[in-house]
Amino acid sequence: LTLAGFARQQPTLLTKPDVSATLRISTSRDLRPMEITILGSGDAFCSGGRANACVKIVSGGQTLCLEFGATALLSWKQSGHSTNDFDAVVISHLHGDHFGGLPFLMLDCQFVAQRKKPLHLVGPKGLRVRLEKAMEVFFPGSSAIRWNFPWDVAELSPEKTVEVAGFYTSCLEVIHPSGAPALAIRVMRGGKALAFSGDTSWTPNLLKIADGADVFLCECFSGAEPVINHLSWDEIRDKRALLRAKQIILTHMNDTAFARRAEMAALGIVAAHDGLSITV
Repeated sequence: LTLAGFARQQPTLLTKPDVSATLRISTSRDLRPMEITILGSGDAFCSGGRANACVKIVSGGQTLCLEFGATALLSWKQSGHSTNDFDAVVISHLHGDHFGGLPFLMLDCQFVAQRKKPLHLVGPKGLRVRLEKAMEVFFPGSSAIRWNFPWDVAELSPEKTVEVAGFYTSCLEVIHPSGAPALAIRVMRGGKALAFSGDTSWTPNLLKIADGADVFLCECFSGAEPVINHLSWDEIRDKRALLRAKQIILTHMNDTAFARRAEMAALGIVAAHDGLSITV
């Protein structure tokens, strides 16, 4: 990879995307299982050696990646996958441990995987601008590449369900300042639903996003100590009865939270680890 080559290529990427072709309001379902693999279950600091956020979701022959943190490309390849192996990436908020791997993903698709099929990136308002800036910081000139594969960026709006790569995705705003709206995400397909808190302090929107989900993947940054704009195990334990999801999996844990996983298990709650895989 020679960055000097970037400057010789004409910019074809940074035009306004036509999202109508890739995101459509839809309510159809195809009744297939959903395979969920947590490739990255750690916090921003990789506490306990756990990787930044990255969740692989497979259903109906298509693959969606939920979050792509700074370490996600490593996690993806360690699991035996190529960056040709997914159709879309959905991002909850614009902190580096949740979207910081995207510049590396894009360049791997271009120069290593030789990707040809479209890649759809979906996230909060501001994702396109922040991605452009991140690419220019890490690889100056990279935003002017003549890409070998089509890709687009679309922004999610709260309380609106859209389709991306066959998955139906909705969101609600949560509380986690990141220079752009922070979102809780719900991904649906085949009559199955995965809800994800993103990063947030407690908000009633968590009850809404988790309601009836087969799996609620919820951040649990700390054990007992309150940390601003995050959830603690004590908070989640005390509100457990309000969360009407079939299964709760806790992620994004620091060491004080991870140390209490026996308490979590006693209440039927799973503490995520890198490589955890379930099918619903």
